[in-house]
Amino acid sequence: MKYIIAGKTGEIARVTLTNGKVNAINSEAVSELRGHFASLEKDESVRSVILTGEGKFFSFGFHVPELYDYSPEEFTRFLQSFCQMYKEIFLFPKPLIASINGHAVAGGYILALMADYRIMADNNAKIALNEVTFGAALFAGAVEMLRFAAGNKMAAELLLTGQMFGAKEALRMGLVDQLVPEEEVLTAAKSKAEALGKNFGPNFAALKHLLRRPVADEWGRREESSITEFVKIWYSPETREKTRGIKIY
Repeated sequence: MKYIIAGKTGEIARVTLTNGKVNAINSEAVSELRGHFASLEKDESVRSVILTGEGKFFSFGFHVPELYDYSPEEFTRFLQSFCQMYKEIFLFPKPLIASINGHAVAGGYILALMADYRIMADNNAKIALNEVTFGAALFAGAVEMLRFAAGNKMAAELLLTGQMFGAKEALRMGLVDQLVPEEEVLTAAKSKAEALGKNFGPNFAALKHLLRRPVADEWGRREESSITEFVKIWYSPETREKTRGIKIY
């Protein structure tokens, strides 16, 4: 795999995002994540999973310079795969811990929202769903996962302002569940993964299904239309002008 690093310690699997300095998301990264999580679901030796990033970033989000040259049809297919990926992993039956080692921005924070528990390094990292600031919209599923994590009021504050929030503000808003010193973030994630992993079994999977399936079913009725709207806005002259200047390295 080129865009993720897979590892395992005992019954805990670790998936590390790796794509340049900012772990940007492209088509291949989405495909690798979907395939690997499908394998982890079937792997009876794995009881819990940690998702993290390599280096200073959890993930910057979409690889905008790469996606910029996609045709609308190609971009639509990418978005459909991305949205299907986060649905599959949101419904992943085993415990999933996001170890947010650095900045988690836009699509990068959407990846963190898939998790059952989010632990963030208490450093200078920022969390944002800042699409509004560069003229983009979002997807029904991403909005519903955010509401599930933080509630309507905090979701509106994050989405409509596009503001980047530091670790302490992210904790206050319910965007993450725990802060630890930077050097302890992975250790804390392992501890939480081990604790939740002890509970994993058909009962855990059933309870997680009861909690999350209604949320996914609700957004499923609106996901395709939200993707269509996203593409329409993405290719508008105003948004094209703003996204043209986005650099990720």
